[in-house]
Amino acid sequence: MNIPNAASAGDTPYPDWQQRTQLLLGEEKRQRLACAHVLVVGLGGVGAYAAEMICRAGVGRMTIVDADTVQPTNINRQLPALHSTVGLPKAEVLAARFRDINPDVQLNVLPVFLKDENIPALLDADRYDFVVDAIDTLAPKCHLIAEALRRRIKIVSSMGAGAKSDITQVRFADIWDTYHCGLSKAVRKRLQKMGIRHKLPVVFSTEQADPNAVLLTDDEQNKKSTCGTVSYMPAVFGCYLAEYVIRRL
Repeated sequence: MNIPNAASAGDTPYPDWQQRTQLLLGEEKRQRLACAHVLVVGLGGVGAYAAEMICRAGVGRMTIVDADTVQPTNINRQLPALHSTVGLPKAEVLAARFRDINPDVQLNVLPVFLKDENIPALLDADRYDFVVDAIDTLAPKCHLIAEALRRRIKIVSSMGAGAKSDITQVRFADIWDTYHCGLSKAVRKRLQKMGIRHKLPVVFSTEQADPNAVLLTDDEQNKKSTCGTVSYMPAVFGCYLAEYVIRRL
C-alpha cells in the first residue's frame, strides 16, 4: 500500500478546523501552540497517540523519531498499524496522517534508531519547547531523559503500559514516587548510576502487572520480554502525555 498523499503545507481546505480548540483554550493559547516545537521519540502504542493529540491541538512544529516498521502484532493497539500498512515505516505513516490533520504543520521526520551517542546531537539540532519520551527500551530512554534534563529542556516520560488494563490507575507522578512499575524502577536505577537525581514527570500505572501477560523473548531488537496489552491502555498513556505537554506550552 502506498501512503496516501496529504494536503500540502499552507493548503488548508478548512481554515476553521481549530475552532473548538480555540473556544476552550483561547486565541492566545492557540497562538502559543502554533509557535511551539515538540519532539516525540518513540511512535509505538503510546507515542503515536501522544503525537497525534499534540498535532490535533495545533502545535506548529513537530519532530518525530522512530525507525520501526508496522508489524502485524501492532494492529491491536497502535495508531499507524493497519493490515494495509504492515511493513511501512511508522514515522512515515504518521507523517502523512499528521499533514492531513494539519497541512500547516512543520514536520521533521526521523525514521532512525536513536542510539545513545546520537542523542546529544538530536537535542542540540534545534530548539524544542517540550520532549515526549515514549521509548520502550531502557538505554536510549535513560540517555534521552538525562541529556534533556542536563539541557533543562522540558520533558515528560511514559513508563510501562504493558500487562496492565485498568485505566483508573493511570497517574502522573515524579519518577522517584512511582511504584508497581518495573520500567520505572529500572529507569530510576539507571538514572542514579548516571548521576541524575532531578525531578522527572512521568505517566505510570499503580496497577500491578499481570505476570501471566509477560513472555521472555529474544526476537525483538533490544527487548528481553514481550508484554500483553489491550487496545485502549497505550492510548490512555499517550493522551496523558499529550495533556501534560499541551497544558504547559
